[in-house]
Amino acid sequence: MNNRKNDTRYLVSTGLMAAIVILLANTPLGMIQLPIIKATTVHIPVIIGAVILGPLAGAILGGVFGICSMISNTMAPTLLSFAFSPFLASDLPGVLKAIWISVGCRVMIGVVAGWLWILLRKLKINSWIALPIVGFVGSMTNTVFVMGSIYLLLAKQYAEAKSVAVDAVWGLVMGTVTASGIPEAIAAAVLVAAIGKALLSFVQRQVQVA
Repeated sequence: MNNRKNDTRYLVSTGLMAAIVILLANTPLGMIQLPIIKATTVHIPVIIGAVILGPLAGAILGGVFGICSMISNTMAPTLLSFAFSPFLASDLPGVLKAIWISVGCRVMIGVVAGWLWILLRKLKINSWIALPIVGFVGSMTNTVFVMGSIYLLLAKQYAEAKSVAVDAVWGLVMGTVTASGIPEAIAAAVLVAAIGKALLSFVQRQVQVA
């Protein structure tokens, strides 16, 4: 009975976090205005879900994030949507590359965040230190995997879309990582620490009651 109850709680919790991911991905709540840029917050519930529910749930939530990104780039394409929508690709390799960038890279957010949290807890790192580390690394996983994959897999197409030479793509990628990725990661560190601590306390109380 307890196993069934735990399985049900796990499924419900994962579904709830997935609903939050979908909400953020499809509303202005998915972006927060920083002094210089707008930072995405869609990966925050992915990271928190990986912490609370484990790497598998984190991977599922990352997949939901990726599918939302794929749909958004298909339904309302922008200059670089070819990198995120397999439906805008011209051949099978392009389809596979877009699926990896839009979904696979986002799955890695949950995997990396979940296993990093497990490692830090085994090392007995205080949660007030561990949570922002996981938040920062989880966010940077998104930026590095996405931009790194675009550079490695679609540098020529990216250069054409940006109207620059191929050898200038590396500078553009690093500029995005620095200008957008790092501020987003700092915001993620703060939010994951605050929200994650509250949720961990709530989960611990629920376990004690059960």
